[in-house]
Amino acid sequence: MKPAIIHAREDLRRLRLCKVLLFCGILSSFLYVVANVITAILYEGYSSVSQTVSELSAIGAPTRTLWVSLMIPYTLLVIAFGVGLVLSSAGNRALRVVGIVFIVDAVIGSFWPPMHQREVLAAGGGTLTDTLHIAFTVVHVPLVMVAIGFGAAALGKGFRFYSILTLTILIVAGVFTGIDSPKLQTNIPTPWIGVWERIIIGVYMLWMIVLALVLLGREKKEVTLIPRASF
Repeated sequence: MKPAIIHAREDLRRLRLCKVLLFCGILSSFLYVVANVITAILYEGYSSVSQTVSELSAIGAPTRTLWVSLMIPYTLLVIAFGVGLVLSSAGNRALRVVGIVFIVDAVIGSFWPPMHQREVLAAGGGTLTDTLHIAFTVVHVPLVMVAIGFGAAALGKGFRFYSILTLTILIVAGVFTGIDSPKLQTNIPTPWIGVWERIIIGVYMLWMIVLALVLLGREKKEVTLIPRASF
């Protein structure tokens, strides 16, 4: 078999694998949204407007087990997406960094300690796990910023502008979330914290989907360049 044919087949297998892994990024976002909707519905009395996503998996929450079980495949999908980004980087160091950040963030997130329900916190029932929950958040936020920043540098002007817009929205919504977050400790009403937090999550996951689609489009073009006659 000619070396050119062997290389062409290897390239096609790599591109197909990358396509599957990149699609995992889209699936992960949809799974997270579905998990958010389902658990919010099943949690009687829960408000997606005034309560955080973390409260769906809080210690003592009726939806904690379901949430955790749904986050296992979500984490695996994000890791697969990160691997897909690394394999698709092809010398693009910025894109490679994005992939590595996704993998690291997903692995760290799988150990994310749960918080207690706000009533427990207000009664002084908080423990080390609540402190660690905040610490993990402090680690997660910069990783998100790094991923978007390097993603902006990895692709064209259009995606760079979109990434900057995404970062702007995340920062604004993050400020409003940060203002309300301390109120959880004393069970003071947080009328819009759920909205601000879901804007952050939604905008970030939309960015992931757009990144995946852009790269899938590029992979599709590369597949068409591989001579079919060689096989």
